[in-house]
Amino acid sequence: MTPAPRRPAARTASAIPQISWRAPQPAPIVLVSGPEEVCAERATAGIREFLRAEDPSLEVSDLRADDYAPGSLFAVTSPSLFAEPRLVRVTGVEKCSDAFLTEALAYLESPQDGATVVLRHTCASVRGKKLLDAIRSGTGGGVEIACPAIKRDSDKFDFAAGEFKAAQRRIAPAALRALVSAFADDVTELAAACQQLISDVSGDIGEDVVQRYYGGRVEASAFTVADTAIAGRYGEALIALRHALASGADPVPLVAAIASKLRTMARVAGSREPARELASRLGLKDWQVDRARRDLAGWSEASLGIAIQAAARADAEVKGASRDPVFAVERLVTVIATRAPYGA
Repeated sequence: MTPAPRRPAARTASAIPQISWRAPQPAPIVLVSGPEEVCAERATAGIREFLRAEDPSLEVSDLRADDYAPGSLFAVTSPSLFAEPRLVRVTGVEKCSDAFLTEALAYLESPQDGATVVLRHTCASVRGKKLLDAIRSGTGGGVEIACPAIKRDSDKFDFAAGEFKAAQRRIAPAALRALVSAFADDVTELAAACQQLISDVSGDIGEDVVQRYYGGRVEASAFTVADTAIAGRYGEALIALRHALASGADPVPLVAAIASKLRTMARVAGSREPARELASRLGLKDWQVDRARRDLAGWSEASLGIAIQAAARADAEVKGASRDPVFAVERLVTVIATRAPYGA
């Protein structure tokens, strides 16, 4: 009998403080965990700025856990002649060498005074789990900064809203939605766009500002294609699709965005719950529920089912099941905009 494949062990409960990546603070050991790189970079940069503000003589060293020279961790954390504070940034802990794992576990038992060691683990593998478990048990006096993946539309909306809140800037809800839609495929680009608006624009940020800065991107976004198709505006949907493709849009995220809106419509369809209660139950935002309910105008259970099936087919085709991914997207847009099987 073939044994069942082993699954990664579930994450154990953490006994150390959990700190937001938006407000990082130093500790002898700082575990920056999770796959969202933009948040991890912000956390690490925030710790550096915090320490440098306390003492401009801060020494910063970088190590790679997967290409580790034995003795390096102890060397860069040891006090110098003038006892300057030290920050050691370690990347690649999810693929660390045996030498690093052994020395990191030993270091936890006796961290150096004046040293802050930041360990970056993407959680892409269980490699280094023994080290993570030791840190989370409290050994070494560490803290953890979790950076979970930002994938859902509501997560991206929260992320962007947090960028403006952290900068104490106001942005209109419609402007925020337009911005998130324009950069829905790349959180790093979304973060950069938020920071550009914060830096360049004085006063409140309205939808006109987003259009002025990123109008072409907004018009060509996957969600614009989806919105026009779902509204039944066939001609506009095809124009938006061709504009998006001409602007370099990848068919895969185009289909993913369309499928996401269809799934939200299906989840909301038939419910008479208040938007806030339904949004809370489904893990959505109030405005997403309201938008889905507006989108459902003119749709039937049968036509929505046809559209969802077409989206599933297109998803497979743009990922390799067809030699013509562009045609697969065009057919999907046709099915959605006409609310009928292709060629009917």
